[in-house]
Amino acid sequence: MTTQLTDLSMLPHHDGSPLYVSTQTPSVGDTVTVRLRVPTALGPLQGVRVRSNPDREPVFGLAERTASVSGWDWWTADITVASREHGYRWLLRTEDGTDLWVNARGVFDTETLDSEDFLLVAHDAPPAWVSSTVLYQIFPDRFARSDAADARPIPEWAVPAAWGDEVRLDSAARSTQLYGGDLDGIIEHLDHLERLGVTMIYLTPVFPARSNHRYDSANFDVVDELLGGDEALIRLVEAAHARGLKVIGDLTANHSGDAHEWFLAAHGNPDAAESAFYYWRDEAHTEYESWLGVPSLPKFNWNSPELRRRFIEGEHSVVAKWLKPPYALDGWRIDVANMTGRLGDDDLNAEVRQTIRRTMTEVNPDTILLAESTNDASSDFHGDAWHGAMTYANFTRPLWGWLSEPLADAGGGLGMAMQTIPRYTGRQFYAAHRQFTAGFPWRVRLGNMNALDTHDTPRFLTRALPGTLPVAVGMSMTLPGIPVVWAGDEFALTGIDGEASRTPIPWSDADAASDTIDLYARLIGLRREHQALNDGGLRWVHVGDDALAYVRESADETLLMVAARGDVDVTLPAHTIPEGDIVPLFGELALEREGDGIRLTGSGPTFSMWQTRGVESA
Repeated sequence: MTTQLTDLSMLPHHDGSPLYVSTQTPSVGDTVTVRLRVPTALGPLQGVRVRSNPDREPVFGLAERTASVSGWDWWTADITVASREHGYRWLLRTEDGTDLWVNARGVFDTETLDSEDFLLVAHDAPPAWVSSTVLYQIFPDRFARSDAADARPIPEWAVPAAWGDEVRLDSAARSTQLYGGDLDGIIEHLDHLERLGVTMIYLTPVFPARSNHRYDSANFDVVDELLGGDEALIRLVEAAHARGLKVIGDLTANHSGDAHEWFLAAHGNPDAAESAFYYWRDEAHTEYESWLGVPSLPKFNWNSPELRRRFIEGEHSVVAKWLKPPYALDGWRIDVANMTGRLGDDDLNAEVRQTIRRTMTEVNPDTILLAESTNDASSDFHGDAWHGAMTYANFTRPLWGWLSEPLADAGGGLGMAMQTIPRYTGRQFYAAHRQFTAGFPWRVRLGNMNALDTHDTPRFLTRALPGTLPVAVGMSMTLPGIPVVWAGDEFALTGIDGEASRTPIPWSDADAASDTIDLYARLIGLRREHQALNDGGLRWVHVGDDALAYVRESADETLLMVAARGDVDVTLPAHTIPEGDIVPLFGELALEREGDGIRLTGSGPTFSMWQTRGVESA
């Protein structure tokens, strides 16, 4: 059994950030310089090698020690990029003959798996702004209602609701209760988004449908008139862009609604051109495959060239249309991307995602492509299309396990197998986080969504331990990835499941929620002010049951974070951060240099953050 080494002060370190990798955008055939830092206290080494695996045959390259600075030895090696996804890991032999393997999951004393190697990715790079994004998720029906909504007729399928009514969870209204939020309502509250400091709006679907969530689209070619129609989307994007905000949409590439014109043309009509767009169970084409057996969501069959042409391929496709002027969306989030193109022995996922991204690049390469894959997502996310994952396995679920009340009801949407949230220690959070991020290349990891919750889950505060909101938000803002604010979190809203979390935003209560809004704004501000939080490396420096500490670092600055659900009394080795002035940025913990250590003390729960100078490596 492979043993993971856990004395963090003695561990060698490497990640995919610029401190350790000479380029973030290599091409096949390039020579890339990679670097490993090793604590001097580990003692003399017999040697260091970097192991690559081109064509599935291991190749070992010699590393040389090139610097010794502030308690760290730096080892350097060159790798020739042999493929668009080039894996590598480090091998060290200590003075006593012990072998240490360093991969994306950690440091081990036996040989490790290729699937957990670091990855150099030679696919087309994402836009430079992806890593500095702070995302704000809006469910249009529940965000804000403009006066124009009063004149719109209520559709036959809808159960009308006033803005202050409680969300109904009964089956008769669960997906049909309509509050009348619209796109012009969002425009009226862009000042709020500017106050928070977010940089990108993610709109859940805006196409006509027969539900309030609109994931059962009836037409991908127009914006729902209940939201203000095409012109309202144009107004929203223009207003957002004028404020420096980006806007992305939401596509259901796995399915349409059963009221969609394509499905209506094909249902019961095997000779229809659209018949090949879906999976049929009978010759009459009346029985069909659907998302998780939900009949209103018939599943697309991506074997159809005509479906690809209409929906995802080329400048006249749905994917392309909404990225071009006058709509000018800045990208897409793809719903249930993990299931898209997959049914039984069919697996067209790679073809579909690569086609989507190719079309986006042809129309506007400066766009983002995010994809929902809420469990072990890494195998689909190696940079060939998706820029980041909306996933719960690497951050959301472990965080809930660590910061939720014991035996709290899990609600729905988080993908937890049991009725209650598992109870995690900080060590278990760390282990789960390391395990589920190991398979992502570094630059994809920077595009993964760090969500406390979403429109599909309970609200984090519903089950949170008292006082832990700053801990959770702080970690979302400072770990690698895109921080996510699900609209209403900043108002301290709660909800027992995904439907209950879709509460209309209580704008009249903004003053009462000012402390929480200010908490989000301050932490978002720190995220945006410090480049190391966008693309700097990540090094864990303390893991305990109740407290975690980690560093985000670059050549320009080092940031130390402590997240704790209880009181803190932790001493870190002096070489944990560079010598120099330490500036407190957030939180109430005390930090003192004491002899050969750095002592952190204070009451919890707490999130604290300090800044010092950048890392010297030569």
